Amino acid sequence: MTKKSFEASVLPRMRAFSSQFIKRADSVLVGFSGGPDSVCLLHFLNYLSKEKHFELAALHVNHSLRGADALADQKFCKNFCAALDIPFFTQKIAVRPLAKKWNLSIEHAARKGRYQAFAAVAKKWGASKVALGHHLDDQAETVLLNILRGTKAKGLCGIPARRPLAEGVEIIRPLLCVTRAEVEAYLKNNFLSFVTDQTNSDDAYTRNWIRHRLLPLMKEKQPQIQAHLAAMAQELQDLFEGKNAGR
Repeated sequence: MTKKSFEASVLPRMRAFSSQFIKRADSVLVGFSGGPDSVCLLHFLNYLSKEKHFELAALHVNHSLRGADALADQKFCKNFCAALDIPFFTQKIAVRPLAKKWNLSIEHAARKGRYQAFAAVAKKWGASKVALGHHLDDQAETVLLNILRGTKAKGLCGIPARRPLAEGVEIIRPLLCVTRAEVEAYLKNNFLSFVTDQTNSDDAYTRNWIRHRLLPLMKEKQPQIQAHLAAMAQELQDLFEGKNAGR
């Protein structure tokens, strides 16, 4: 996708979608891993903040799982934020002890610890929103993951575009309107570098297996499977919200 076509088609969609969640008076804390999705998100919100006049900062969480590689990622994130003059925070959590304490898998303990860090830093900095870099492909993967694990109908709603995190703070996901390919186009068109977490290639994690094996097979039969799953998730979210509003 050329830069001209991207700016004419995808960028307006990103701006319109984000305007649902971010207002002039907001202070937005971005969960910043340094991976492609979070680099795209932070760079885009930095551009948008100049137009919408909201405060922006970034938080990098070190899960204490990858040693020197994790420290290198943290350094990349710090330098990226310094180059854009974005306030930068770090939090280190010991995921393995937490997994044992909470009787959770490493993956689930990392997520729980990460969200606790988001809430703590959001309160400290005064954020009204915590922005995360999930995109449309992540939505499709989450729906399939929930099906494989066994879920009630609400699990088919996938990832909400916004939800409460703590008192006065909500999580928002401004990239749910774009695909992984469109995120990659954004990075290419803006000459942005990023870090790669090697655990993302390990198919021992069910989400990675879905991404690398299951979805490619499904795409052979239906190339728009991600969009279809995401649309179904959104429709179910709307139905559940409507049902709850009627109570």
